[in-house]
Amino acid sequence: MKRLPSQGPEAGAPNPAPASLAPYWASLAGIITLITLIAFEAIAVSTAMPVLARDLDAVREYGFAFSAFIAAQLLGVTLSGGWCDTAGTRWPVVTGLVLFGAGQVICGLAPVYPVLLAGRALAGAGAGLLVVALYVVVADVFPSELQPRVFSLFSAAWVVPGVAGPALAGWLAEAVSWRLVFLLVVPLAVPPALALVPRLRSGPTREPGDPAGLTRSHLRRRALCGVAVTAGVLGLQWSLGEAQSLGAVLTVLAVAVGLALVVAGFRPLAPRGTLRLGRGLPTVIALRGLFAGMFFGAESFLPLMLTSQHGFSAAHAGLVLTGGVAGWTVGSYIQGRPSMRIPRHLLFVSGALLISAALFCLTLLIRPPASGWLVLPLWACCAVGMGLAMSSTGVLTLRYSEAGQEGRNSSALQLSDALGAALGIGLTGAAFAAWHDPVGGDARLFTVMWVCSGAFALLVALAGFRARPASAPV
Repeated sequence: MKRLPSQGPEAGAPNPAPASLAPYWASLAGIITLITLIAFEAIAVSTAMPVLARDLDAVREYGFAFSAFIAAQLLGVTLSGGWCDTAGTRWPVVTGLVLFGAGQVICGLAPVYPVLLAGRALAGAGAGLLVVALYVVVADVFPSELQPRVFSLFSAAWVVPGVAGPALAGWLAEAVSWRLVFLLVVPLAVPPALALVPRLRSGPTREPGDPAGLTRSHLRRRALCGVAVTAGVLGLQWSLGEAQSLGAVLTVLAVAVGLALVVAGFRPLAPRGTLRLGRGLPTVIALRGLFAGMFFGAESFLPLMLTSQHGFSAAHAGLVLTGGVAGWTVGSYIQGRPSMRIPRHLLFVSGALLISAALFCLTLLIRPPASGWLVLPLWACCAVGMGLAMSSTGVLTLRYSEAGQEGRNSSALQLSDALGAALGIGLTGAAFAAWHDPVGGDARLFTVMWVCSGAFALLVALAGFRARPASAPV
Protein backbone atom coordinates (compact mmCIF):
# COMPACT_ATOMS: atom_id res chain seq x y z
CA MET A 1 0.00 0.00 0.00
CA LYS A 2 1.42 3.37 -1.01
CA ARG A 3 2.12 5.73 1.87
CA LEU A 4 1.01 9.34 1.65
CA PRO A 5 3.63 11.95 2.55
CA SER A 6 3.15 13.75 5.83
CA GLN A 7 1.80 17.26 5.43
CA GLY A 8 3.35 20.34 6.93
CA PRO A 9 1.50 22.95 8.96
CA GLU A 10 0.00 24.28 5.73
CA ALA A 11 -1.41 22.40 2.75
CA GLY A 12 1.26 21.93 0.12
CA ALA A 13 4.10 22.74 2.53
CA PRO A 14 7.43 22.03 0.77
CA ASN A 15 9.12 20.37 3.77
CA PRO A 16 7.18 17.27 4.91
CA ALA A 17 7.65 16.01 8.43
CA PRO A 18 10.31 13.29 8.71
CA ALA A 19 9.01 9.75 8.71
CA SER A 20 8.83 8.06 12.09
CA LEU A 21 9.56 4.50 13.14
CA ALA A 22 6.85 4.69 15.80
CA PRO A 23 4.08 3.02 13.71
CA TYR A 24 6.40 0.07 13.14
CA TRP A 25 7.62 -0.39 16.68
CA ALA A 26 6.37 -3.99 17.07
CA SER A 27 8.02 -5.21 13.85
CA LEU A 28 11.18 -3.25 14.61
CA ALA A 29 11.40 -4.62 18.14
CA GLY A 30 10.92 -8.16 16.87
CA ILE A 31 13.61 -7.84 14.19
CA ILE A 32 16.20 -6.14 16.39
CA THR A 33 15.62 -8.56 19.27
CA LEU A 34 16.12 -11.57 17.00
CA ILE A 35 19.31 -10.08 15.53
CA THR A 36 20.55 -9.42 19.07
CA LEU A 37 19.87 -13.01 20.12
CA ILE A 38 21.70 -14.38 17.05
CA ALA A 39 24.62 -12.08 17.84
CA PHE A 40 24.64 -13.16 21.48
CA GLU A 41 24.59 -16.81 20.48
CA ALA A 42 27.61 -16.35 18.21
CA ILE A 43 29.65 -14.50 20.83
CA ALA A 44 28.48 -16.51 23.84
CA VAL A 45 29.24 -19.89 22.30
CA SER A 46 32.78 -18.75 21.45
CA THR A 47 33.25 -17.75 25.10
CA ALA A 48 31.80 -20.95 26.56
CA MET A 49 33.46 -23.36 24.12
CA PRO A 50 36.63 -24.04 26.19
CA VAL A 51 34.50 -25.11 29.17
CA LEU A 52 32.10 -27.08 26.98
CA ALA A 53 34.89 -28.90 25.14
CA ARG A 54 36.56 -29.98 28.38
CA ASP A 55 33.26 -31.11 29.91
CA LEU A 56 32.39 -33.27 26.89
CA ASP A 57 35.99 -34.45 26.43
CA ALA A 58 36.13 -32.91 22.95
CA VAL A 59 39.07 -30.47 22.98
CA ARG A 60 40.53 -32.22 19.95
CA GLU A 61 37.27 -31.63 18.01
CA TYR A 62 36.98 -28.06 19.31
CA GLY A 63 36.65 -26.39 15.90
CA PHE A 64 33.92 -28.69 14.62
CA ALA A 65 31.27 -26.88 16.69
CA PHE A 66 31.99 -23.65 14.81
CA SER A 67 32.34 -25.11 11.33
CA ALA A 68 29.16 -27.22 11.66
CA PHE A 69 27.20 -24.07 12.49
CA ILE A 70 28.67 -21.92 9.72
CA ALA A 71 28.56 -24.62 7.03
CA ALA A 72 24.86 -25.19 7.72
CA GLN A 73 24.35 -21.42 7.86
CA LEU A 74 25.78 -21.25 4.34
CA LEU A 75 23.07 -23.65 3.17
CA GLY A 76 20.39 -21.54 4.87
CA VAL A 77 21.69 -18.35 3.25
CA THR A 78 21.64 -20.02 -0.17
CA LEU A 79 18.03 -21.17 0.18
CA SER A 80 16.49 -18.22 1.97
CA GLY A 81 16.63 -15.51 -0.70
CA GLY A 82 14.84 -17.46 -3.41
CA TRP A 83 12.33 -18.84 -0.92
CA CYS A 84 11.45 -15.31 0.22
CA ASP A 85 10.96 -14.17 -3.39
CA THR A 86 8.64 -17.04 -4.29
CA ALA A 87 6.71 -17.65 -1.05
CA GLY A 88 7.07 -14.51 1.04
CA THR A 89 9.00 -14.05 4.26
CA ARG A 90 6.64 -15.68 6.76
CA TRP A 91 7.60 -19.31 6.24
CA PRO A 92 11.36 -18.74 5.90
CA VAL A 93 11.30 -16.80 9.18
CA VAL A 94 9.11 -19.39 10.95
CA THR A 95 11.25 -22.27 9.68
CA GLY A 96 14.42 -20.45 10.63
CA LEU A 97 13.12 -19.81 14.14
CA VAL A 98 12.07 -23.46 14.59
CA LEU A 99 15.42 -24.80 13.37
CA PHE A 100 17.41 -22.28 15.39
CA GLY A 101 15.42 -22.99 18.56
CA ALA A 102 15.52 -26.76 18.10
CA GLY A 103 19.27 -26.61 17.56
CA GLN A 104 19.76 -24.59 20.73
CA VAL A 105 17.71 -27.08 22.77
CA ILE A 106 19.63 -30.05 21.35
CA CYS A 107 22.94 -28.34 22.16
CA GLY A 108 21.81 -27.48 25.68
CA LEU A 109 20.74 -31.06 26.40
CA ALA A 110 23.49 -32.84 24.45
CA PRO A 111 24.97 -35.76 26.44
CA VAL A 112 27.90 -36.20 24.01
CA TYR A 113 29.75 -34.02 21.52
CA PRO A 114 28.34 -35.55 18.29
CA VAL A 115 24.82 -34.70 19.46
CA LEU A 116 25.94 -31.14 20.14
CA LEU A 117 27.36 -30.93 16.62
CA ALA A 118 24.00 -31.98 15.20
CA GLY A 119 22.34 -29.23 17.23
CA ARG A 120 24.88 -26.68 16.00
CA ALA A 121 24.12 -27.66 12.40
CA LEU A 122 20.37 -27.21 12.92
CA ALA A 123 20.89 -23.86 14.61
CA GLY A 124 23.20 -22.73 11.81
CA ALA A 125 20.69 -23.59 9.10
CA GLY A 126 18.02 -21.67 11.02
CA ALA A 127 20.29 -18.65 11.49
CA GLY A 128 21.09 -18.61 7.76
CA LEU A 129 17.40 -18.61 6.86
CA LEU A 130 16.66 -15.91 9.42
CA VAL A 131 19.44 -13.45 8.59
CA VAL A 132 18.59 -13.25 4.89
CA ALA A 133 14.82 -13.28 5.48
CA LEU A 134 15.03 -10.43 7.99
CA TYR A 135 16.77 -8.26 5.40
CA VAL A 136 13.86 -8.93 3.02
CA VAL A 137 11.41 -8.17 5.85
CA VAL A 138 12.88 -4.68 6.11
CA ALA A 139 12.07 -4.09 2.43
CA ASP A 140 8.53 -5.45 2.94
CA VAL A 141 7.56 -3.69 6.16
CA PHE A 142 9.39 -0.35 6.19
CA PRO A 143 9.12 2.47 3.65
CA SER A 144 12.30 3.25 1.74
CA GLU A 145 13.05 6.45 3.67
CA LEU A 146 13.18 4.49 6.94
CA GLN A 147 15.22 1.53 5.74
CA PRO A 148 18.69 3.10 6.26
CA ARG A 149 17.79 3.80 9.89
CA VAL A 150 16.62 0.20 10.36
CA PHE A 151 19.84 -1.18 8.89
CA SER A 152 21.87 1.05 11.19
CA LEU A 153 20.02 -0.58 14.09
CA PHE A 154 21.02 -3.97 12.71
CA SER A 155 24.66 -3.03 13.30
CA ALA A 156 23.87 -1.56 16.70
CA ALA A 157 22.21 -4.85 17.69
CA TRP A 158 25.68 -6.43 17.83
CA VAL A 159 27.08 -3.88 20.27
CA VAL A 160 25.36 -5.03 23.48
CA PRO A 161 26.10 -8.75 22.87
CA GLY A 162 29.68 -7.82 22.04
CA VAL A 163 30.12 -5.92 25.31
CA ALA A 164 28.02 -7.96 27.74
CA GLY A 165 27.94 -11.35 26.02
CA PRO A 166 31.43 -12.62 26.94
CA ALA A 167 31.10 -11.75 30.62
CA LEU A 168 27.60 -13.24 30.92
CA ALA A 169 28.44 -16.37 28.94
CA GLY A 170 31.67 -16.89 30.88
CA TRP A 171 29.88 -16.58 34.21
CA LEU A 172 27.13 -18.98 33.14
CA ALA A 173 29.62 -21.54 31.82
CA GLU A 174 31.82 -21.53 34.91
CA ALA A 175 29.49 -20.68 37.80
CA VAL A 176 26.25 -22.33 36.66
CA SER A 177 26.30 -24.47 33.49
CA TRP A 178 27.44 -23.97 29.91
CA ARG A 179 24.14 -25.56 28.86
CA LEU A 180 22.28 -22.39 29.82
CA VAL A 181 24.24 -20.46 27.17
CA PHE A 182 22.16 -22.40 24.63
CA LEU A 183 18.90 -22.96 26.50
CA LEU A 184 18.26 -19.39 27.67
CA VAL A 185 18.13 -18.08 24.11
CA VAL A 186 15.02 -20.13 23.24
CA PRO A 187 12.43 -18.54 25.59
CA LEU A 188 13.86 -15.10 24.87
CA ALA A 189 13.14 -15.60 21.15
CA VAL A 190 9.42 -16.31 21.66
CA PRO A 191 8.11 -12.74 22.35
CA PRO A 192 9.83 -11.11 19.34
CA ALA A 193 8.70 -13.97 17.13
CA LEU A 194 5.08 -13.51 18.21
CA ALA A 195 5.35 -9.77 17.55
CA LEU A 196 6.91 -10.15 14.11
CA VAL A 197 5.49 -13.23 12.38
CA PRO A 198 1.83 -12.04 12.03
CA ARG A 199 3.08 -8.99 10.12
CA LEU A 200 5.06 -10.95 7.53
CA ARG A 201 4.17 -11.48 3.90
CA SER A 202 3.07 -14.97 2.87
CA GLY A 203 3.06 -14.48 -0.90
CA PRO A 204 5.54 -13.73 -3.70
CA THR A 205 6.80 -10.23 -4.44
CA ARG A 206 6.18 -10.64 -8.19
CA GLU A 207 3.13 -11.65 -10.12
CA PRO A 208 2.99 -15.26 -11.41
CA GLY A 209 4.65 -15.54 -14.81
CA ASP A 210 6.85 -12.48 -14.32
CA PRO A 211 9.99 -13.31 -16.32
CA ALA A 212 12.11 -11.49 -13.73
CA GLY A 213 10.97 -13.91 -11.04
CA LEU A 214 12.81 -17.04 -9.96
CA THR A 215 11.61 -20.30 -11.49
CA ARG A 216 11.36 -23.52 -9.52
CA SER A 217 14.18 -25.04 -11.55
CA HIS A 218 16.38 -22.06 -10.71
CA LEU A 219 15.59 -22.48 -7.02
CA ARG A 220 16.40 -26.18 -7.23
CA ARG A 221 19.75 -25.36 -8.82
CA ARG A 222 20.54 -22.89 -6.04
CA ALA A 223 19.56 -25.51 -3.45
CA LEU A 224 21.84 -28.09 -5.06
CA CYS A 225 24.67 -25.57 -5.15
CA GLY A 226 24.18 -24.83 -1.46
CA VAL A 227 24.17 -28.53 -0.59
CA ALA A 228 27.34 -29.06 -2.63
CA VAL A 229 29.19 -26.21 -0.92
CA THR A 230 28.08 -27.32 2.54
CA ALA A 231 29.06 -30.95 1.90
CA GLY A 232 32.40 -29.84 0.48
CA VAL A 233 33.27 -27.68 3.49
CA LEU A 234 32.38 -30.42 5.97
CA GLY A 235 34.22 -33.01 3.88
CA LEU A 236 37.36 -30.89 3.84
CA GLN A 237 37.38 -30.47 7.59
CA TRP A 238 36.66 -34.12 8.27
CA SER A 239 39.32 -35.42 5.89
CA LEU A 240 42.01 -33.09 7.19
CA GLY A 241 41.06 -33.71 10.82
CA GLU A 242 41.23 -37.48 10.29
CA ALA A 243 44.34 -37.39 8.11
CA GLN A 244 46.38 -39.54 10.49
CA SER A 245 43.85 -42.36 10.51
CA LEU A 246 42.88 -42.12 6.83
CA GLY A 247 46.38 -42.21 5.44
CA ALA A 248 47.94 -40.03 2.75
CA VAL A 249 46.15 -41.45 -0.29
CA LEU A 250 42.63 -41.35 1.13
CA THR A 251 43.22 -37.90 2.64
CA VAL A 252 44.32 -36.45 -0.71
CA LEU A 253 41.34 -38.06 -2.43
CA ALA A 254 38.87 -36.77 0.18
CA VAL A 255 40.36 -33.26 0.04
CA ALA A 256 40.11 -33.25 -3.75
CA VAL A 257 36.44 -34.28 -3.61
CA GLY A 258 35.71 -31.61 -0.98
CA LEU A 259 37.39 -28.87 -3.02
CA ALA A 260 35.56 -29.98 -6.16
CA LEU A 261 32.20 -29.75 -4.36
CA VAL A 262 32.99 -26.28 -3.01
CA VAL A 263 34.06 -24.98 -6.42
CA ALA A 264 31.17 -26.61 -8.28
CA GLY A 265 28.63 -25.22 -5.80
CA PHE A 266 29.98 -21.71 -5.36
CA ARG A 267 30.94 -20.91 -8.95
CA PRO A 268 27.36 -20.59 -10.36
CA LEU A 269 26.35 -18.34 -7.45
CA ALA A 270 29.16 -15.78 -7.84
CA PRO A 271 30.13 -13.32 -10.58
CA ARG A 272 32.26 -14.78 -13.34
CA GLY A 273 35.95 -14.65 -12.46
CA THR A 274 35.51 -14.64 -8.68
CA LEU A 275 37.55 -17.80 -8.11
CA ARG A 276 40.43 -16.52 -10.24
CA LEU A 277 40.35 -13.01 -8.72
CA GLY A 278 39.22 -11.20 -11.84
CA ARG A 279 39.75 -7.45 -11.58
CA GLY A 280 37.07 -5.32 -9.99
CA LEU A 281 33.86 -6.87 -8.70
CA PRO A 282 34.99 -10.54 -8.80
CA THR A 283 37.96 -9.74 -6.56
CA VAL A 284 35.77 -7.70 -4.20
CA ILE A 285 33.44 -10.68 -3.78
CA ALA A 286 36.40 -13.02 -3.25
CA LEU A 287 38.05 -10.68 -0.74
CA ARG A 288 34.96 -10.77 1.44
CA GLY A 289 35.43 -14.50 1.92
CA LEU A 290 39.22 -14.31 2.26
CA PHE A 291 39.03 -11.72 5.05
CA ALA A 292 36.29 -13.66 6.85
CA GLY A 293 38.26 -16.87 6.65
CA MET A 294 41.54 -15.61 8.06
CA PHE A 295 39.91 -13.52 10.82
CA PHE A 296 37.28 -15.92 12.15
CA GLY A 297 39.56 -18.91 11.76
CA ALA A 298 41.96 -17.27 14.19
CA GLU A 299 39.39 -15.64 16.49
CA SER A 300 37.53 -18.87 17.22
CA PHE A 301 40.66 -20.32 18.88
CA LEU A 302 41.70 -17.25 20.90
CA PRO A 303 39.57 -18.09 23.98
CA LEU A 304 40.97 -21.64 23.97
CA MET A 305 44.53 -20.32 23.76
CA LEU A 306 44.00 -17.95 26.68
CA THR A 307 42.36 -20.58 28.89
CA SER A 308 44.82 -23.37 28.10
CA GLN A 309 48.08 -21.41 27.94
CA HIS A 310 47.49 -18.51 30.34
CA GLY A 311 44.94 -20.02 32.74
CA PHE A 312 42.28 -17.39 31.99
CA SER A 313 38.71 -17.98 33.06
CA ALA A 314 36.15 -18.26 30.28
CA ALA A 315 34.78 -14.82 31.15
CA HIS A 316 38.19 -13.17 31.00
CA ALA A 317 39.14 -14.97 27.79
CA GLY A 318 35.87 -13.85 26.22
CA LEU A 319 36.84 -10.22 26.69
CA VAL A 320 39.04 -10.54 23.62
CA LEU A 321 35.82 -10.86 21.60
CA THR A 322 34.63 -7.57 23.08
CA GLY A 323 37.87 -5.97 21.91
CA GLY A 324 37.22 -7.40 18.46
CA VAL A 325 33.75 -5.84 18.31
CA ALA A 326 35.16 -2.48 19.40
CA GLY A 327 37.98 -2.57 16.86
CA TRP A 328 35.67 -3.59 14.04
CA THR A 329 33.36 -0.69 14.90
CA VAL A 330 36.27 1.76 14.80
CA GLY A 331 37.44 0.47 11.42
CA SER A 332 33.93 0.70 9.98
CA TYR A 333 33.64 4.27 11.26
CA ILE A 334 36.95 5.29 9.71
CA GLN A 335 36.13 3.93 6.25
CA GLY A 336 32.69 5.58 6.32
CA ARG A 337 33.85 9.12 7.11
CA PRO A 338 32.98 11.66 4.37
CA SER A 339 36.53 12.99 4.55
CA MET A 340 38.00 9.59 3.60
CA ARG A 341 40.00 10.09 0.41
CA ILE A 342 42.03 6.87 0.33
CA PRO A 343 41.07 4.64 -2.64
CA ARG A 344 39.06 1.74 -1.34
CA HIS A 345 41.25 -0.94 -2.86
CA LEU A 346 44.03 0.45 -0.64
CA LEU A 347 41.76 -0.02 2.38
CA PHE A 348 41.79 -3.74 1.56
CA VAL A 349 45.57 -3.69 1.38
CA SER A 350 45.90 -1.69 4.61
CA GLY A 351 43.39 -3.88 6.44
CA ALA A 352 45.13 -7.09 5.41
CA LEU A 353 48.56 -5.74 6.41
CA LEU A 354 47.19 -4.70 9.81
CA ILE A 355 45.69 -8.16 10.32
CA SER A 356 48.92 -9.82 9.24
CA ALA A 357 51.00 -7.75 11.67
CA ALA A 358 48.60 -8.53 14.53
CA LEU A 359 48.68 -12.27 13.81
CA PHE A 360 52.48 -12.36 13.69
CA CYS A 361 52.66 -10.40 16.97
CA LEU A 362 50.18 -12.86 18.48
CA THR A 363 52.84 -15.58 18.29
CA LEU A 364 54.79 -13.65 20.96
CA LEU A 365 51.87 -13.80 23.43
CA ILE A 366 50.98 -17.48 23.38
CA ARG A 367 52.40 -18.42 26.77
CA PRO A 368 54.02 -16.85 29.85
CA PRO A 369 56.05 -14.85 30.64
CA ALA A 370 54.15 -12.82 28.04
CA SER A 371 50.94 -11.35 29.45
CA GLY A 372 47.74 -12.78 28.01
CA TRP A 373 46.04 -9.46 28.61
CA LEU A 374 48.03 -7.95 25.74
CA VAL A 375 45.98 -10.12 23.38
CA LEU A 376 42.92 -7.91 23.92
CA PRO A 377 44.35 -4.64 22.50
CA LEU A 378 46.25 -6.56 19.84
CA TRP A 379 43.08 -8.28 18.63
CA ALA A 380 41.22 -4.97 18.71
CA CYS A 381 43.85 -3.59 16.29
CA CYS A 382 43.41 -6.67 14.12
CA ALA A 383 39.64 -6.06 14.05
CA VAL A 384 40.20 -2.47 12.93
CA GLY A 385 41.61 -3.95 9.73
CA MET A 386 38.46 -6.03 9.35
CA GLY A 387 36.26 -2.98 9.81
CA LEU A 388 38.18 -1.12 7.09
CA ALA A 389 37.96 -4.00 4.63
CA MET A 390 34.59 -5.67 5.21
CA SER A 391 32.56 -2.47 5.07
CA SER A 392 34.39 -1.49 1.89
CA THR A 393 33.35 -4.74 0.19
CA GLY A 394 29.71 -3.74 0.57
CA VAL A 395 30.34 -0.25 -0.78
CA LEU A 396 32.27 -1.45 -3.82
CA THR A 397 29.85 -4.29 -4.59
CA LEU A 398 27.05 -1.78 -5.07
CA ARG A 399 29.34 0.67 -6.88
CA TYR A 400 30.58 -1.91 -9.38
CA SER A 401 27.22 -3.63 -9.95
CA GLU A 402 25.32 -3.00 -13.17
CA ALA A 403 21.74 -1.79 -12.90
CA GLY A 404 19.47 -4.64 -11.84
CA GLN A 405 22.35 -6.80 -10.58
CA GLU A 406 22.70 -5.29 -7.10
CA GLY A 407 20.63 -7.98 -5.37
CA ARG A 408 22.37 -10.91 -7.04
CA ASN A 409 25.82 -9.50 -6.32
CA SER A 410 24.91 -8.69 -2.72
CA SER A 411 23.75 -12.28 -2.30
CA ALA A 412 27.07 -13.50 -3.72
CA LEU A 413 28.86 -11.24 -1.24
CA GLN A 414 27.02 -12.83 1.70
CA LEU A 415 27.69 -16.31 0.34
CA SER A 416 31.39 -15.53 0.02
CA ASP A 417 31.38 -14.26 3.60
CA ALA A 418 29.77 -17.42 4.95
CA LEU A 419 31.91 -19.72 2.79
CA GLY A 420 35.12 -17.95 3.82
CA ALA A 421 34.26 -18.18 7.50
CA ALA A 422 33.29 -21.83 7.16
CA LEU A 423 36.52 -22.72 5.38
CA GLY A 424 38.69 -20.63 7.70
CA ILE A 425 37.22 -22.11 10.87
CA GLY A 426 36.91 -25.56 9.34
CA LEU A 427 40.50 -25.81 8.14
CA THR A 428 41.89 -24.28 11.33
CA GLY A 429 39.79 -26.71 13.35
CA ALA A 430 40.96 -29.62 11.22
CA ALA A 431 44.59 -28.67 11.80
CA PHE A 432 43.98 -28.46 15.53
CA ALA A 433 42.21 -31.82 15.55
CA ALA A 434 45.05 -33.45 13.62
CA TRP A 435 47.93 -32.11 15.75
CA HIS A 436 46.40 -31.42 19.15
CA ASP A 437 48.68 -32.66 21.95
CA PRO A 438 46.70 -33.19 25.18
CA VAL A 439 49.89 -34.03 27.10
CA GLY A 440 52.59 -31.67 25.88
CA GLY A 441 50.37 -28.64 25.31
CA ASP A 442 49.49 -26.80 22.13
CA ALA A 443 51.79 -23.76 22.25
CA ARG A 444 53.72 -24.84 19.15
CA LEU A 445 50.49 -25.65 17.33
CA PHE A 446 49.07 -22.20 18.11
CA THR A 447 52.32 -20.65 16.87
CA VAL A 448 52.06 -22.49 13.54
CA MET A 449 48.39 -21.51 13.22
CA TRP A 450 49.06 -17.80 13.74
CA VAL A 451 52.13 -17.76 11.47
CA CYS A 452 50.23 -19.45 8.64
CA SER A 453 47.29 -17.07 9.10
CA GLY A 454 49.62 -14.06 9.09
CA ALA A 455 51.33 -15.23 5.92
CA PHE A 456 47.95 -15.79 4.28
CA ALA A 457 46.98 -12.22 5.20
CA LEU A 458 50.02 -10.96 3.28
CA LEU A 459 48.75 -12.77 0.18
CA VAL A 460 45.32 -11.20 0.70
CA ALA A 461 47.00 -7.78 0.84
CA LEU A 462 48.45 -8.43 -2.62
CA ALA A 463 45.04 -9.53 -3.89
CA GLY A 464 43.61 -6.22 -2.67
CA PHE A 465 45.26 -4.40 -5.57
CA ARG A 466 43.07 -6.37 -7.96
CA ALA A 467 39.93 -4.88 -6.45
CA ARG A 468 40.58 -1.81 -8.59
CA PRO A 469 39.18 -2.21 -12.12
CA ALA A 470 41.73 -1.80 -14.87
CA SER A 471 39.57 0.75 -16.72
CA ALA A 472 38.35 2.99 -13.89
CA PRO A 473 39.68 4.54 -10.68
CA VAL A 474 38.22 3.51 -7.33
